Amino acid sequence: MKELIIAFGLFLFIEGIFYALFPSKMKSILSKLKDINEKQMRSGGFIFALIGFIIIWYMKNDF
Repeated sequence: MKELIIAFGLFLFIEGIFYALFPSKMKSILSKLKDINEKQMRSGGFIFALIGFIIIWYMKNDF
């Protein structure tokens, strides 16, 4: 559970840094999200989730 909280904190830190350093760019990126259809967003989300799972699995199994 501790690792999950650390990972969530890291996520918030990285996300916050992007908004703090590049606010206008982030607004531009977020406004473009409405042009992406749901199928593309679902596919992209699944791909990122799969990549994240593979990274976590790889690191937890000490290869």
